[in-house]
Amino acid sequence: MVVQDADHTPGLGAFVGEIHAAIGLALNCVGYVSNGAVRDLPAVKSMGFHLFAGSVVASHAYAHVVEFGGPVEVGGLKILPGDLIHGDLHGVHTIPLSIASEIPKVASQIRREEQGMVMFCRSADFSLRGLSERLQQASSDVVNKAEQEH
Repeated sequence: MVVQDADHTPGLGAFVGEIHAAIGLALNCVGYVSNGAVRDLPAVKSMGFHLFAGSVVASHAYAHVVEFGGPVEVGGLKILPGDLIHGDLHGVHTIPLSIASEIPKVASQIRREEQGMVMFCRSADFSLRGLSERLQQASSDVVNKAEQEH
């Protein structure tokens, strides 16, 4: 569920808290993205509902739904109906549907590469030379992959 708070000052009151999270879950929503505010964090977290918002406030909002089912902009990100959205504690972004099926494979590969670097940095074999070599190889791999795609 993505909602753009169109007030002059977004986030003066929370549109989503425990009740709207329960409604969202009943409608098969997994989370809420907004430039506005949210509330009732412990209750919402215990439900397993995800929130990404501009702020947290104690008060309810006196909300008026102006439009439904159209494009919105949240934190500079333009979101269209039907967009695939990924979010975590670092932020939210959209994912092109054309590459969605590749994400698990690519994410797994990135995770393996990152873990390899972390393990090297923690090992007795760590050296600046070894680090430099690994970073150069990673950079070279990125360039080669980009050239292959074009």
